[in-house]
Amino acid sequence: MEQDINSEKLILNAAKEVFLEKGFDGARMQEIADRAGINKALLHYYFRSKDNLFDAIFKDAFEQFLPRIAGIMTTDKPFFEKLEFFIDTYLNMLSENPHLPVFVMHEINRSPEVLINIIRDSGFNPEALRSMIKKEVKAGTINPVDPVHLIVNIIGMCLFPYMGKPILQGFIFKNNAEDYQKFLTERKKEIKKFVINSIRKKV
Repeated sequence: MEQDINSEKLILNAAKEVFLEKGFDGARMQEIADRAGINKALLHYYFRSKDNLFDAIFKDAFEQFLPRIAGIMTTDKPFFEKLEFFIDTYLNMLSENPHLPVFVMHEINRSPEVLINIIRDSGFNPEALRSMIKKEVKAGTINPVDPVHLIVNIIGMCLFPYMGKPILQGFIFKNNAEDYQKFLTERKKEIKKFVINSIRKKV
């Protein structure tokens, strides 16, 4: 059992690298097997097809992220603390899985129901998040805001630096990887400050 888990982890790590370098269409199962140090037959034994392997990578990343978000939303912690946790957790996931934005876009175009099912199966309830925001508006803690727009704005601000990496790193940071990484580190603080300042009720 432990050997199976280790083999799957080796395969998933190798596949992430190959998908990131070559894209879904350019990736080859043989190259993934070679990168993982196994034969192609064993790769097919675990995942059968490139689509299954792609879905497994996608699901693995989201299953680490979504339950944590679902868990914090059910606590009695202050609203802004929950909001900061959401942003921190989302950006940490993107930092640990820089391939994910590419996978998300591919999955949305290929089979959006896979993404929908992963989110649904995780136990994450978007209605709970929307209700929480509406409750804070009603209580006067935050300015009137459409919960959907707020959620999409946060996701967009977090996601773009990773999706736009080739442009940002190449054009703005002149291909200086160190400066780009410094920007990503600062970005977490900037997003939290921007979002909270935009909705916090001024006394």
